[in-house]
Amino acid sequence: MPQSLMNRSDRLFALLTTLGDFTLHRAEDLAASQGVSLRTLYRDIGRLQSSGVPVTGTRGAGYRLDRATTLPPLTLSDPEIEALQLALAIVLETTDPALKSAATSLTAKIDASLPLETTQPASDWLQIEHPFANAARGMGHLPILRAAIRARQKLKIVYNNPDATLRSLTLQPVSLQHHARSWVLKGWDESQNTDIALRLDLIENADPLPELFTPRV
Repeated sequence: MPQSLMNRSDRLFALLTTLGDFTLHRAEDLAASQGVSLRTLYRDIGRLQSSGVPVTGTRGAGYRLDRATTLPPLTLSDPEIEALQLALAIVLETTDPALKSAATSLTAKIDASLPLETTQPASDWLQIEHPFANAARGMGHLPILRAAIRARQKLKIVYNNPDATLRSLTLQPVSLQHHARSWVLKGWDESQNTDIALRLDLIENADPLPELFTPRV
């Protein structure tokens, strides 16, 4: 699908994917890769920044995705860090009890470390509309996907295409990756014999198959 015909969510996801190499990109190059004007590119960058995605840079110098997250000294477990990335605004909508438990303990730690006065009340932050506001839609698949990756077990995936049609594929799941609230499942699509990256919020069904696989070299 041409970039210019993408809806905003798909366009922002593609932009975030480009920035995911953590290198500096000129605004002109980003706009060209997205097939949009500089004005639209600046608006998209602003939407990502206002929703908490750590995009840094200026119009003249370019933009990059920042690896660093600055927090007060805290000891966090891996599930707590994961819950932080998902953000409290959507964690409570998930069906993963482990993430809900982690979010509860993470909230207590953050509350204890916050200053008495903040520049923005938490209730105001929760009202910010995230460009991937429907990201929680795919979170219910996380337990199955994690288990399949660990066990090297094939999955039968039903996926929503950009044109609103559904397709089925047999997937060898390899990894889960995320930036802010956007989650991607990477693996090998046996149906097309190719590497593939699937957005979790577009996965309709993920069912384990009674077949294991050997990781590709």
